[in-house]
Amino acid sequence: MPLVVIDFHTHIFPPQVREKREEYLRRDPTFAEMYGSPRAKVATAEELRRSMEEAGVSVSVALGFAWREHDDCVRHNDYLLEVAANSGGHIVPFCNVSPLAGEAAAKEVERCARGGALGLGELRPESQGWSLDGERGDALAELASRHGLILLFHVTEPVGHEYPGKRGLRLESFYRFVERVGDLSVVGAHLAGGLPLYASMPSGREVLSGAYADTAALRYLYEPSVLPGVVLADWGPTVCCSAATIRW
Repeated sequence: MPLVVIDFHTHIFPPQVREKREEYLRRDPTFAEMYGSPRAKVATAEELRRSMEEAGVSVSVALGFAWREHDDCVRHNDYLLEVAANSGGHIVPFCNVSPLAGEAAAKEVERCARGGALGLGELRPESQGWSLDGERGDALAELASRHGLILLFHVTEPVGHEYPGKRGLRLESFYRFVERVGDLSVVGAHLAGGLPLYASMPSGREVLSGAYADTAALRYLYEPSVLPGVVLADWGPTVCCSAATIRW
């Protein structure tokens, strides 16, 4: 059986975002924080496919961006759904919305699910100005459950160095959400802010039994020695890919 390599955490943007980069930098503070440097690459689907071929990646999950404006989320979602539909199954779309848009956000989640999205992400509640604790988080969980979607959050490490885009969702808020939503499929990006390291706590292990962490950008955040310890700590299946997901 041939090896299938899945990259679970990639980002692509519509070409117009790169073409009008300065305009988007002015409009969205989180985009400006993360992509203000000329060295920060704004990649399109074509570049993702080329990099997949070079690295031997079979499937990539392409994540949306947590734009503050609903219309920007919709335009980005349009692009993700279109390129995924034309990729022959090599690109899997995860769309993005802001619950601050209310009913419009709910309709957009339904549209994305019908269009082939398998999840929502990379979600950054605090970057968009809403709280995962309370009714907006509950509404998001209900939408994900109704449409069978995975939720992928950027989770902030509570310690360590500062970097562009570090803030997105506090670790404790992510933990409370996972505790609240039960069987819903939830992924914490970037080793979930270090949360798997708490899995050896009896109470924490019970809460986290249904959640996942991905390993995107691991080498920028942790020493390589952390991963074997996490994987070997009586965890469930690991998806082996350039941005793996781990269940604890």
